[in-house]
Amino acid sequence: MTSAGTIVVDIDRCKGCGLCIEACPQKVLAFADSKVNVKGYRYVVLVAEGCTGCTNCAIVCPDRVITVYRQKKTQ
Repeated sequence: MTSAGTIVVDIDRCKGCGLCIEACPQKVLAFADSKVNVKGYRYVVLVAEGCTGCTNCAIVCPDRVITVYRQKKTQ
């Protein structure tokens, strides 16, 4: 079995610092294209499959706006 993950970003609280993008070993996070939140910041989104739910992004987020979900899936 392998584990699959996904994240949910509270886009209205994200300040767009990009620390989570740098911390992601799978490189599946990026800034939303030409979109800003209610505060005017570019926010982070999950842009590709391959998230393993490692929680690196949530750990480095200074504002704790990322929630990580993991589930086991069979091959």
